[in-house]
Amino acid sequence: MMGDRESDGYTVDEALSSVGFGTFQGLALVFAGIGWFADAMEITLLSFIGPALESEWSLSPTEESLLSTAVFGGMIVGSYFLGFIADAYGRRMGIRGVAMITFAAGLLSAFSPDYKSLVVLRFIVGFGAAGGHVYSAWFLEFIPTSNRGAWILVMSFSWIIGELLEASLAWIIMPRWGWRWLLALSSVPSLAVLFMSSFAPETPRYLFIKGRTNEAVRVLEKIALINRKELPTGNLVSDYQTSQPEDETPLLLSSKTRGVEKWLGSLSQLFSSDLLCTTLLSWILFFAYTFAYYGIQLMISALSSDQSDCRSLSIFPKNAEKGSLYVNVFITCLAELPALLLAMLLVERLGRKRCMEILTLLTVVFILPLLSHQNATVTTALLVSGRMFLSAAFTTLSLYAKEVYPTSVRSSGFGLALVYPTSVRASGYGLATAVGRIGGMICPLVAVGLVRGCHQTLAVVVFGIIILISGICVVFFPFETKGRGLTDVVSN
Repeated sequence: MMGDRESDGYTVDEALSSVGFGTFQGLALVFAGIGWFADAMEITLLSFIGPALESEWSLSPTEESLLSTAVFGGMIVGSYFLGFIADAYGRRMGIRGVAMITFAAGLLSAFSPDYKSLVVLRFIVGFGAAGGHVYSAWFLEFIPTSNRGAWILVMSFSWIIGELLEASLAWIIMPRWGWRWLLALSSVPSLAVLFMSSFAPETPRYLFIKGRTNEAVRVLEKIALINRKELPTGNLVSDYQTSQPEDETPLLLSSKTRGVEKWLGSLSQLFSSDLLCTTLLSWILFFAYTFAYYGIQLMISALSSDQSDCRSLSIFPKNAEKGSLYVNVFITCLAELPALLLAMLLVERLGRKRCMEILTLLTVVFILPLLSHQNATVTTALLVSGRMFLSAAFTTLSLYAKEVYPTSVRSSGFGLALVYPTSVRASGYGLATAVGRIGGMICPLVAVGLVRGCHQTLAVVVFGIIILISGICVVFFPFETKGRGLTDVVSN
């Protein structure tokens, strides 16, 4: 039943609080975690296939770097598009799209006959992997308010596990069977997600906001049954009155017209007076965090490489074993775990905004000593520590961005009188991550170019300023989401 809040009714948040975090949420965590796990493997393998292809196909440094650029380019396009699909047609549909694209393109990459076809396929892989945020958006909408922050951060462990497994898999596979086998095996988790998505339910919050109340109730009843809990008595209600159920949209609107309206409405509402500040601040932070996160990793790689023009800056001996690349990536990824644990402790105690402020400040503190040359051990420790805290801040930002955007916005956009609410949670987050990917594309110019050109101090200054600006931006976010229910609607 839709309408004004009734005394004997309950909301989606109240229903989820009643059933608690139980067996169902545990299964949902595993499913969404495997999705993130799969995307992490596809991104991490970029660290390993470049050198192998350079030798096998005689690639120039520019051609080798283009492989990574192609993936980030695909992610820029896919971040918003796949978020829009999840908002317009359902979280489960978005998940299926992500898994299908990532698996198909990832597997076909292993059979690439030449360099050009591999670049195109890796672009498509990036397009699919960019939708990883759809998994967390789906999982987020099943979690009770009191547990939400900590459990989303727990889910982030799956990304780190994916990175660690890919480094281990590359260490085993690459010397024996080569890069094609690594690409093929790395696509298997996406296939598993595609299979399991058939059993994953749509989120009750999405169903309810779309007017499919009976379906939302059935999902909540299934969750209560699996968790062995009882739903509150009464009807599922909301303070928000939708215009009409989704299946009653006027027949005069063709499916194509409805899709265009949904897309235009979703995009325009991100720049409405209610969400403009949130959107712009999210863009700045995602750009800054992505730029600095991948930039610091590239600095570590550049300082570990024997290609640097400055032997005094190298942190590994020139004749280091080939296995040191796998060890380096493995240790760097493993170092993210302590910071993630710190974020889990802070996010529900201090709130999302203060947690980001503290972690961003710690990143700056560990980066600043690199303004002067340090020995190899200290340089490595400072870079890994900086990346560690920045990773935790990035994860907290991802949580906040999913919470701060509403499920739906009821308004007219670009002069269109929308006959149904327009979802913006996944698409708003997706567009912000797309802007962030631009930072990932240009950061090599600073991290690799400056370090190999003997300008480590200048590189640190650039990263320090960008990280500091991001910390200032956190202060201006509109409100703290700690302890708040997910917002269903913003009305203009």
